[in-house]
Amino acid sequence: MKAYQNSQIGTLLLVLYSIVIVILAVLALFTQLRRVAMTGLLVMTVVVVLFSRLTVKIKEEMVELRFGLGILRKRYLLRDIEACQVVNNPWYYGWGIRYTPQGWLYAVSGLTAVELQMKNGKKVRIGTDDAYGLCQALERALGVVSGGL
Repeated sequence: MKAYQNSQIGTLLLVLYSIVIVILAVLALFTQLRRVAMTGLLVMTVVVVLFSRLTVKIKEEMVELRFGLGILRKRYLLRDIEACQVVNNPWYYGWGIRYTPQGWLYAVSGLTAVELQMKNGKKVRIGTDDAYGLCQALERALGVVSGGL
């Protein structure tokens, strides 16, 4: 089975968070709100490091999702996945790790995702800028695991 890997950077999130970080840095340097601003600065920096990128890998017998540096991860065994399809999320689902009416969503940017239909009936959505490539790679991997679709 050929491995698949794609990383998507949350560009809009990075821009917005960078603006907030600059504002907090100015507040920390030039106002009496140093403690509050420094706390906010620390929190925002951690959020940027943890959630600015989503890497999706298909390897061996699993799909692995890694946020940021890879501290936050989620893995799904291929044998537990029944099918996948490309979907569009409504804007109000947002980004990050969240529970939606369609199940768990993992995303850092955009509205396009690949929805995994699990054999237990649950669904998972993976936000990506390569939805068709990810779905095709999953279908190939599922074909290898099940002996052909």
